[in-house]
Amino acid sequence: MEVQGRIKLIGETQSFGSNGFRKRELVVTTEEQYPQHLMIEFVQDKTDLLNTYQVGQQVKVNINLRGREWTNPQGEVKYFNSIQGWRIEAVQADASNPEMPPVPPAQAFEPANNLNEEDHDDLPF
Repeated sequence: MEVQGRIKLIGETQSFGSNGFRKRELVVTTEEQYPQHLMIEFVQDKTDLLNTYQVGQQVKVNINLRGREWTNPQGEVKYFNSIQGWRIEAVQADASNPEMPPVPPAQAFEPANNLNEEDHDDLPF
């Protein structure tokens, strides 16, 4: 899956426990009718992927949805979800539709000099 939007926040790398687990959070705001602020976690060696990005930059992030079950000391089962990023790339602000070929400027065409104004056309307008 992927998420596209503008970077709102890039957190500092956090380390947990003696096993060296690392996590870094990124908040991306989607640009749609109802923008969403999505917190995406990058873990372990993926935390370094965020080093070259800045707040305000347009990005596309490849994600995995993660879910886990936890039983608390009282025996109640709880469920947690997270969004985990594994790749990020910058998106050009002026990205055009990739399916539509570029259109050359009007100056690239020669003007039509051989028009015969006496030619009658039968178009109704």
